[in-house]
Amino acid sequence: MWRVTAPPNVPLSVLDLSVVNDGQSSGGALQTTAALAVRADELGYQRFWVAEHHNMPSVACTSPTVLMAHLAAITSRIHVGSGGVMLPNHAPLVVAEQFALLESLHPGRIDVGIGRAPGTDQRTAAALRRSPDLLGADTFPRDFIDLMGLLGDRRASTGLWDQFAATPSATSAPTIFLLGSSDYSAQFAAQLGLGFAFAHHFDMGGTLHATELYRTLFEPSVALAEPHLIVTANVLVADTVEDADWHAAPGRLTALGRRTGRFIRLPSPRDASVHPDMEQANRLPTSRLVGTVDTVVSDLRNLAERTGADELMVTSVAYDLSARVRSLELLAEHWPIAAAG
Repeated sequence: MWRVTAPPNVPLSVLDLSVVNDGQSSGGALQTTAALAVRADELGYQRFWVAEHHNMPSVACTSPTVLMAHLAAITSRIHVGSGGVMLPNHAPLVVAEQFALLESLHPGRIDVGIGRAPGTDQRTAAALRRSPDLLGADTFPRDFIDLMGLLGDRRASTGLWDQFAATPSATSAPTIFLLGSSDYSAQFAAQLGLGFAFAHHFDMGGTLHATELYRTLFEPSVALAEPHLIVTANVLVADTVEDADWHAAPGRLTALGRRTGRFIRLPSPRDASVHPDMEQANRLPTSRLVGTVDTVVSDLRNLAERTGADELMVTSVAYDLSARVRSLELLAEHWPIAAAG
């Protein structure tokens, strides 16, 4: 098996999906995201990213840039970004304007994470794009080049930047990353010499092959002289194995739901424990890391070594905010986050 060694002191970052608990409002889910961002900032995590999903009863964040504006305003040093904005749903100029505005408000702290998946079902994607004829991602490479150019990184002789400006007087530019869970995204990021975030937490496999492709094919650019690989991981740490399994059970149940086309809100650990599908959910193959800090830290280091990750980004699914905060605290206590960042 292909194997590399990760650099020492790999920084840790956070991805949050604004998952809605059973019985919780959208506002409550977004407040949980805000509380996690504040605590991650205090603990020294490198980045805090939020995602884009549409028409899903279990996810509250539909507009990453709107949520990012709030999170950047209530934090002080952590980088705030999108994990990611689904570019086929939007005009490149609109996305560029939104991120240029955020960068103007919070210079040096804004990350542009871009994906090419719809972040929803095909019917909703058609409504977002205002035509079923635009459901493909055929224009993604050109749109992405236009977005880069509008934000100051021009990779072609002509583009939208010849006619339009994302902001009238920029003094800095946000950092652009390409997101993906496939070989295509890995190769495209490498070709452009951009940072790449691989969605290992999707549990779709192919992590080692995609990360190897990115590192092998990487071409230095004006943006990066060397590869910068972020690998995401579904992580939940607790003081005991029993606590970790208890709080992780709802996430396992909703993962089974997604695999079978049922997007349910996150149940409480008690409700999950008596759910008729819980036994099947526990048997579902997964890459998620659940347990005490010693075990999870060892597993994270192993993931970094196998992939050659320059950064790990953890996402936690738990009903109780206190369990998610405790997970971040335990990791911060046993991982040299601040020194790495």
